[in-house]
Amino acid sequence: MKSVAVTKCGLINAENQSDKGIIEVRDIPEPTLQGEQVRIKVAYCSICGSDPHCMEENIFGWDIPFGVGHEMSGVIVEVGKKATKRGLKVGDRVAGNFLNFCGTCYYCVNGQEQFCEFCAESNQPCMSENVTWHESQVYKLPDDVSLKKGCLLEPVSVVVRVMDKLGPKIGQRIAVNGGGPIGLLCIQMLKMMGAVDLTLFEPISDRRDLGRKYGADHCIDPTAVDIVQKTNDITGGLGFDAVIEVSGNLKAAYNMPELMAKGGTLMYVAMYPNDFEMPLNLCKTFFNKELTLTGTYVSPYAFPRATQIMPRLQLDDFITSVYDIDDVAEAFVMQKTGKYPKVLIRCNNFDGE
Repeated sequence: MKSVAVTKCGLINAENQSDKGIIEVRDIPEPTLQGEQVRIKVAYCSICGSDPHCMEENIFGWDIPFGVGHEMSGVIVEVGKKATKRGLKVGDRVAGNFLNFCGTCYYCVNGQEQFCEFCAESNQPCMSENVTWHESQVYKLPDDVSLKKGCLLEPVSVVVRVMDKLGPKIGQRIAVNGGGPIGLLCIQMLKMMGAVDLTLFEPISDRRDLGRKYGADHCIDPTAVDIVQKTNDITGGLGFDAVIEVSGNLKAAYNMPELMAKGGTLMYVAMYPNDFEMPLNLCKTFFNKELTLTGTYVSPYAFPRATQIMPRLQLDDFITSVYDIDDVAEAFVMQKTGKYPKVLIRCNNFDGE
């Protein structure tokens, strides 16, 4: 079957592939279906912001070539004989969690399945014609969520996890730094949860427009203003009760504590280079302000609720750029331009989708 693989790592620029980074479609063997697994014919797989990091830096140290893609939707085409616990059947429209938490290691039984020691053992790249997953990884899509929108279940789950850990309260002043897919989904959910003076810092004007559309009260170009002064203007000098950093910009990451109110929570959600270290003034950050600094890693316990909230989210703007699997190299070049919130790979054609 066809599957997308990185065959050489290096920088991909916004005009064309450099000779240092190569991504291409390859034929790979179809995995044997085990008893508790289901086989899914993939409809769409969207490009995650982490995928270019894998291509350019091989941040996880995988052996080359390696497959990519984890934000998928599709239709079940085969069900293992023992895959009976979730009520899944051939023809179901589904999406899911690319990680298969084992359920038995220390972290899984301690309520921390995001740190599962064996979750990557059955990971399969989703920019493929088919994937074969354990039934526990698979979730039926709501009837009013298309396959195009369905491939966004995984990023929606990331934002559900962010909300779980942040615990926003009605009436809190909250800012999001970065108007990519996760940032824009954060704006939508924070608006639902009663944030006030909801602020998006984002340099791309089209994404600021989307932030306004999704409910942000203030959409600020951080390259055009002093963001600390702007924060003081918005909050009356108090700072934000919570800030979510999702831009991945290293300078921005360093500046975020300056935006915080006393007692606030600063969450770093983006993926940063493995060797990036950020100095902190411990007296100002923790003694004087009592800030909480935290982050998130994947989406434990979030997928069932992410599935339920998807029909209430505005997702049409995320699914306008679609490339066929054979054009995946062009798709990654487009993704790097930042022109679209999301770029989707069509892995198979389905009638009406």
